[in-house]
Amino acid sequence: MKVKSLVHAAVMAALITLCAWITVPTVVPFTLQTFAIFTAVGVLGGKLGTLAVGVYLLLGAAGLPVFSGFAGGIGCFAGVTGGYLIGFLLIPLVMWGAQALLGRGPVVFVLSGAVGLAVCYAFGTAWFVLMYAATSGSVGVVSALWTCVIPFLIPDALKLALALVLSRRLAPALTKARA
Repeated sequence: MKVKSLVHAAVMAALITLCAWITVPTVVPFTLQTFAIFTAVGVLGGKLGTLAVGVYLLLGAAGLPVFSGFAGGIGCFAGVTGGYLIGFLLIPLVMWGAQALLGRGPVVFVLSGAVGLAVCYAFGTAWFVLMYAATSGSVGVVSALWTCVIPFLIPDALKLALALVLSRRLAPALTKARA
């Protein structure tokens, strides 16, 4: 891997951090993290996009305040929203797999981003239900979906669309810079 590629992944990890800090606090905060993750994959491709998300999560696990609300530390993964943090890594993995099989076209980007997001939602919601039950009492899956997924569907669809537009503008310039 070239140093330029690693720097680009580090810059995207920093972008994810900045987007995590832009937040509307709720039970599961509204942030721009998914936008940054989609953008990382769109600009860098699946492999480096996944690396960027992995670096972001490792920085947070190490205690740096990179998560929503300037949180950090391994304890963030053990909370009710920890499954969504872990699920963030599933988004670029799904997108990377789709890119490897079908290429990097806009339709593949949107569909694989939507599938990756659905996988993230499923993992995060299951985690939420389990951790909520362990700490606060039981919560039904339907109730968890209304709290953790339904309010995010339209904003995340808009983030995916914006990431597609931005990525299609930035990726060619970045490809020239890496050459």
